[in-house]
Amino acid sequence: MSDLESPPPPAPAGEKRTCPEDEEQDLPLKKQKTEADHGNRAAPSQDEETSCLPEEEEACEGEEEEDGDTFADMMKHGLTETDVGILKYVSDHEGFSGILKERYSDFVVHEINKQGKTVHLDDVSVPEVQGEEHQPKDDDVLTEEQKKQLGDLQLYKNKEGTVSIQVVDDTKEKRTLIHKAIKTQFPGLETKTEEKDGCRFIVAYHVAGKKALAAPRKHFWPKNRGSFCHFVLYKENKDTMDAINVLSKFLRLRPNMFSYMGTKDKRAITVQEIAVLRITADRLAHLNKCLLNLKVGNFSYKNHPLKLGELQGNHFTVIIRNISGTGEQVHQAMTSLKQTGFINYYGMQRFGTTAVPTQHVGRAILRNNWNQVVDLILKPRPGAEKEYLVHCREEWAKTQDPEAALKKLPNKRCLEGQLLRGLSMYGKKNIVTAFGLIPRNNRLMYIHSYQSFVWNTMVSRRIQAFGLKAVAGDLVLRGTTAHVLSAEEAEQHSIHDIVMPLPGFDVIYPSHHIGDGYRELLSADGLDIDNMRHKVRDYSLAGAYRRIIIRPTDVSWSCGTETIFHLFCENL
Repeated sequence: MSDLESPPPPAPAGEKRTCPEDEEQDLPLKKQKTEADHGNRAAPSQDEETSCLPEEEEACEGEEEEDGDTFADMMKHGLTETDVGILKYVSDHEGFSGILKERYSDFVVHEINKQGKTVHLDDVSVPEVQGEEHQPKDDDVLTEEQKKQLGDLQLYKNKEGTVSIQVVDDTKEKRTLIHKAIKTQFPGLETKTEEKDGCRFIVAYHVAGKKALAAPRKHFWPKNRGSFCHFVLYKENKDTMDAINVLSKFLRLRPNMFSYMGTKDKRAITVQEIAVLRITADRLAHLNKCLLNLKVGNFSYKNHPLKLGELQGNHFTVIIRNISGTGEQVHQAMTSLKQTGFINYYGMQRFGTTAVPTQHVGRAILRNNWNQVVDLILKPRPGAEKEYLVHCREEWAKTQDPEAALKKLPNKRCLEGQLLRGLSMYGKKNIVTAFGLIPRNNRLMYIHSYQSFVWNTMVSRRIQAFGLKAVAGDLVLRGTTAHVLSAEEAEQHSIHDIVMPLPGFDVIYPSHHIGDGYRELLSADGLDIDNMRHKVRDYSLAGAYRRIIIRPTDVSWSCGTETIFHLFCENL
């Protein structure tokens, strides 16, 4: 597609004209209303992909995952857009409505990495690293029958719980090859050597308990091979943290051994880059035999992990079904999206899917109110939740006993289970340490949620005050440094150049009255904008800058039938 034309003169910002609660009352079961209604945000922002905190991990990846209650169902008892600062539309045309993600395949996301390349999974072969040819091959060590038995054991189909392989021509080298072959080809299995009736056997079994989460063994790692294996993860109907938990379970790793540039929606097909420390491509490739709705490939070795936010954006292919609106209304909305863009609000899923918003937990962390942090995460709440979570919360509210509440959870690795396990290990007087058992990315999501709430709120105020044009006192980026515009400089910039800060100790604020609004909002929440460093280093907020209007590139659309609408765009 050719480059986009220059945007037309700034359009006035439109007010929200309907209540989100009313809009969602008539939704069919398992359907989510699109945010393209009335031209609000016709395409998701690059951080719209941030999913809610994971609530459970599958016990066995070989089972089909149930869809459960939809985001819209849960939100009936939770937040509305106005609760998280989403108050404005980018334009005032009539717009249209429809159903987004009626099927998870209606929403396809390909990550755009920091080099600007759209990420695809198109190669599942294992790369050869120069200088490693001397390493022994293990493909032919196991017979086909042994591979079948080990495969059944890996997928929990073996009722015996172990597989024993007799070592023929017993030597230390031969035993080493068998050990290595099993662990490489069947991630999740451990091995040991046993002697029976004068013969030696290699016994394969599943690792359980703490050993399963131990740091990876220090196998031989060539100096010329990068320490991190980068790969592409393709997933269907599963959020990023759930997918990482599944991979870590099979590889016997802690989830924090993995890194990535952004989390992706659960109800979607998504493709993104992942990096893992000192795990070979061969071990990862073997996972494709036993994973459901997940696939890995495009392996390479590099000397660095991935960092959150390093991506340039995402490429979206979206289908909106059951649209209500004329062809002219659709054309107006899509033309506005293409030429003006959309307000780069943080989306609803960043703030959680229950009646307890994640930004409230984040605010309590920043205020160092740890008793409130625990209460907010564990207390009972209205709305749709898994039955075992309801029982767990009720037990906590009744007894305040972390061990009793933990017994109500069949899966102890969910977020609530990790917190309860920490409280039972370290006690309720050492909540900071107990809270640390939750994976770091999940913990940081809480404070990022609070930052996002502040950003949404202040952007709405800024658009209310000045509309879609640059004004004196606004901020623009010059390289990585923010600069305050003078009245003369503002004439040379458009709304697409303007950034607003997420609060932190390393940012500046607009010099007009919206900048004062940041101080007032944080002060009302019991926070000092001049002291955003926390006693716990992880929770210190440096801040960042974010464009308030995003104009996606490569936008195209079509109407397949009277009720199905296709949208293709890149959000950079």
